[in-house]
Amino acid sequence: MAEDEVTEEQLAAIAAENEEQEQVNYKAPAVKSVKEIQDLDKDDESLRKYKEALLGSGPTEADPTIPNVQVTQMCLVCEMAPDPLILDLKGDLEAFKKQAFILKEGVEYKIKISFKVNREIVSGLKYVQQTYRKGMKIDKSDYMVGSYGPRPAEYDFLTTVEEAPKGVLARGNYVIKSKFTDDDKHDHLSWEWNLNIKKDWKD
Repeated sequence: MAEDEVTEEQLAAIAAENEEQEQVNYKAPAVKSVKEIQDLDKDDESLRKYKEALLGSGPTEADPTIPNVQVTQMCLVCEMAPDPLILDLKGDLEAFKKQAFILKEGVEYKIKISFKVNREIVSGLKYVQQTYRKGMKIDKSDYMVGSYGPRPAEYDFLTTVEEAPKGVLARGNYVIKSKFTDDDKHDHLSWEWNLNIKKDWKD
């Protein structure tokens, strides 16, 4: 059977297998600025030191014209890959639609997202990924990234270990729509990329 020769019925069966369980109801906490949090319980020395360790010693002086959350890079972390699999998310996002990451079937990998928080605490960051094959959605994954305070250095988030699909029917091109969002439904960045599952790295 030729690569990517999979029927709509087979894709529908894959999508049904990957159907998500219902999400737990989660209520986002009230939004507070870094300054408000630093000003709370000023007289409690141990709490002040704890907050300083989390948030830094003073208000951050980030450029107000840049977004509070900047997603800078996505990387497929795979020890077996012959070359680094990196997308620079500060560049032309449209260009990713014309290229594809190649993964050997059955290998284990993680997705690493690098991002910056510039001014205010952001709560409930999430990485959402929807996978399509021949125009049909076959999988959706939601990863809770967490809550982060501003700092000059980037943060890195790693997903749990994923396994690339394997077998004749699994080989071929997948379109993946990724989104970095949060509790307040702010879409910090959306991008689309391609993953090509092959029998070998260079076949």
